[in-house]
Amino acid sequence: MMHQDLFHVVVNHEDQYSVWPTYHDVPQGWRTVGEPSPREDCLRRIEELWTDMTPKSLREAAPAG
Repeated sequence: MMHQDLFHVVVNHEDQYSVWPTYHDVPQGWRTVGEPSPREDCLRRIEELWTDMTPKSLREAAPAG
């Protein structure tokens, strides 16, 4: 597998996930999760991790209950 075929799962401060190619620097405000993998593996991982699409700030601001 070539380097350009690998991607990172990245997450931002709002717990929003994306796929980012390894041949580009990860944008400011995002961090990698796990090891570089093929794109389809990254997408499957995001499905496992990103179970609530609501941004973190809105989840924290919502009233309990």
